[in-house]
Amino acid sequence: MGFQLDNIATTKTTKEKRPMDTSFLQKEITLFGSSFSNKIKEDFYTELGVLLKAGITLKDALELIQNSTKKKLHKTKLGTISETIVSGLSLSEALKNQKEFTDYEYFSIKIGEETGSLTEVCMQLGSFFARKNEQRRNLISALTYPIIILSTAVLVVIFMLQFVVPMFQDIFEQQKVELPAITKLIIAASQFLKAYGWVLLLLFIGLVASRAFLNKKPWFKKAKDQLILELPLIGDFVRTVYLSQFTQAVALLTASKVPVVNSIQLVKQMIDFYPLQKALAQVEKDILQGSSLSESLKAHKLFDDKMVAMVKVAEETNQNEFIFERLNMQYNTQVQQRSKLLSTVMEPFIIMIVGVLVGVILIAMYLPMFKLSSVLG
Repeated sequence: MGFQLDNIATTKTTKEKRPMDTSFLQKEITLFGSSFSNKIKEDFYTELGVLLKAGITLKDALELIQNSTKKKLHKTKLGTISETIVSGLSLSEALKNQKEFTDYEYFSIKIGEETGSLTEVCMQLGSFFARKNEQRRNLISALTYPIIILSTAVLVVIFMLQFVVPMFQDIFEQQKVELPAITKLIIAASQFLKAYGWVLLLLFIGLVASRAFLNKKPWFKKAKDQLILELPLIGDFVRTVYLSQFTQAVALLTASKVPVVNSIQLVKQMIDFYPLQKALAQVEKDILQGSSLSESLKAHKLFDDKMVAMVKVAEETNQNEFIFERLNMQYNTQVQQRSKLLSTVMEPFIIMIVGVLVGVILIAMYLPMFKLSSVLG
């Protein structure tokens, strides 16, 4: 049977205060291993689905998974869930009491229990987190080398401004050479770095250290996500990643016969990306006012024309599950292709920037030297 909107509405009020733990940039292994990472969830749901499909009871399946878990904290968490089930609660209620599990997982498991498809839902959740982990690995793979190059470039420029430029500056002051504007600019940058370098370093360390705290602030998340979305190349890549997660989540819920509005509500709670959450909140309102899903999506530039057209076809043919699965496959393929393209394009681009910065510093230092040599000659 389909999951009722009233059930979601009433349960939602009890869970509003629970923080959302899922983020596109969130670390997979949290501090001290105190939480279930997406990798742990992938293994948990996949193994649970396999054991249930093999005919093992839920209690025995959880005990087997608990015994095979190495980390003590995760073993304790699984033991708590097993004890909750033995006490008479369902798996969904047991997960609801654990902050490591999101509303999306709770409602998905609850739908599986009510429809008798818990095994399939567990397998689908395992697939969801597997795909999400794969996308995160693609992102890390695409950005690791460019970030290393960029970090090296920053260190090279800092070294030149901190040590090389002052050496030339001493020579220019001794010889009383009139400096070009570009040389004066580089020397001013060097003096600023020597005077305020430690302040800049402390500010950078403070920003990195306070990221976890700032991520809980709505204004910071809003500004950060909007900035990421506007970045060239990276913004389009991130947008594709979240559209892939969105289509996969809707396909999972549609397979469980969840109404469209309910699916939008659950996905909005699961995917912690402000532009997508804002768009889905408006889509939900439009649907409740009588608009179709395709019309509601069309009003937001976050969703491309291909998705809108495919969703319209799904509505006309009643093939929502199939269409969203196809869209998910297409977006996932785009994520893989663009991750490789991103790495390929950013590498020479960053190298070019490094070359320009180093070249400007060298030219600024050697121009007065040429003038000095002509005067001495």
